[in-house]
Amino acid sequence: MSQDVITSTQLTNISPAHSGKVRDLYDLGDQLLIVSTDRISAFDVVLPNGIPDKGKVLTGLSRFWFDYTESVADNHLITTKVEDYPDVLQPDADLLKGRSMLVQKAERVDVECVVRGYLAGSGWSSYQKTGEICGQKLPGGLQESDRLPELLFTPTTKAEQGEHDEPISIEEMRDQVGSELTDRLIAASFALFHAASQHAENAGIILCDTKFEFGQRDGKLIVIDEVFTPDSSRFWPADLYEPGKPQQSFDKQFVRDYLTEIGWNKQPPAPELPETVISKTSEKYREAYRLIVGEEL
Repeated sequence: MSQDVITSTQLTNISPAHSGKVRDLYDLGDQLLIVSTDRISAFDVVLPNGIPDKGKVLTGLSRFWFDYTESVADNHLITTKVEDYPDVLQPDADLLKGRSMLVQKAERVDVECVVRGYLAGSGWSSYQKTGEICGQKLPGGLQESDRLPELLFTPTTKAEQGEHDEPISIEEMRDQVGSELTDRLIAASFALFHAASQHAENAGIILCDTKFEFGQRDGKLIVIDEVFTPDSSRFWPADLYEPGKPQQSFDKQFVRDYLTEIGWNKQPPAPELPETVISKTSEKYREAYRLIVGEEL
């Protein structure tokens, strides 16, 4: 495991145009450089510790899935080969290797497209209260982590940093972005989910749910940001799957569990993480990469 943890970036010739919870974005005109740091957030707060290799896992998995699904939906990836990046980035080649993507710039669609295959997380909470998820009625008697009778599309607003994404109905989405674009987004999201869940299943992983971001470029719909990573998806080990309770997952479960155990109020500043939690979380991310890609990071 690499101990070279990167929690912020500042390139030699260019400053970040935007820093999110995990990624730093550099504006290159018609292109963007996305650098995945090892930052980790929980409950919408960035934690003081980084997770070794996390940024490389996110980049490596996104690269794999963008390649795997390019026949299903177009995406923004140009290359992850640093030697093919513009000259202005070459002084920072060592930093960028393995944790960055050169992508096409696109006009972002300001809705997050969430697809659910199983009943978990906020979907389970909503179902317990109303029998619905985002206004969509489900059969009675379902248990936590049950497979849903069919895939659900449950969009959310795309919140600014520091704010929460809020669930909206498909009708509200139609009002916001238009009916024709909504239909295209739903179709693309379902097609991507089907393709990825089949590969994940063959790797011994259940794809519970995921979220996509899309953009438009020259009238064409393309997948942007990241895709099918442990930060944007809930992955469960298939051999341990047992409906009726929460499942183990390939993500920041150890971090959330620890923060819940110590009674943190989920307000900044976040507490430091112990080394055991950092190490276990890094192992989970790297295990997801190994199973999905079929090789070690």
